[in-house]
Amino acid sequence: MYWIIFIGIALASWLVQSNLKNKFEKYSKMPLTNGMTGRDVAEKMLRDNGIYDVKVMSTRGSLTDHYNPTDKTVNLSEDVYSSCSVAAAAVAAHECGHAVQHAHAYGPLTLRSALVPVVSFASNWVSWILLIGMLAIETFPQILLFGIGLFALTTIFSFVTLPVEIDASRRAVNWMTDSGIVNYNNRGAAVSALRSAAYTYVVAALGSLATLMYYVMIYMGRRD
Repeated sequence: MYWIIFIGIALASWLVQSNLKNKFEKYSKMPLTNGMTGRDVAEKMLRDNGIYDVKVMSTRGSLTDHYNPTDKTVNLSEDVYSSCSVAAAAVAAHECGHAVQHAHAYGPLTLRSALVPVVSFASNWVSWILLIGMLAIETFPQILLFGIGLFALTTIFSFVTLPVEIDASRRAVNWMTDSGIVNYNNRGAAVSALRSAAYTYVVAALGSLATLMYYVMIYMGRRD
């Protein structure tokens, strides 16, 4: 049963990633009628929300866009930063949605930020601890149990991320609609792009939960 679930989630992940790539390629060819680039959209959203201490920067790569709360920067991939497409506007507004969350001390984002140091430690060591734990399960089952605890932290982090990402997209769509960045003709495209991106986080969280359950079953069945 576990392998059926695991394969199902892996397949869903591939489909979601493929759909996301196709959506962004499609909507990257759909220009904004106002000619604003991703950078322009990001800077306007920040100003409209009274945020003046966040910088908008360009970063290398594709779909590498992110908001860094540590140095207060909205980092947009090169294609998004300089593009005047619906896809670029949606991504830029979404990342600024995180900046707005930060400015308003949005609860789930605050919790997520607090978990980052612990999850970073867990991610660096959990694979080795789980491997050692499975090899020594008959003599030192506590090692595997410790590894499961570390992995559980990464799973919790995945689920805490969900409301953060969904809320950022909601803020992005509402602001783009209210400010006229998108209109009746292209609003649906922006919503579709952001929804596809959100699905990747849902699948990742479910995959993490399934893997956690797998290790728990190994631990529980060590005497069988």
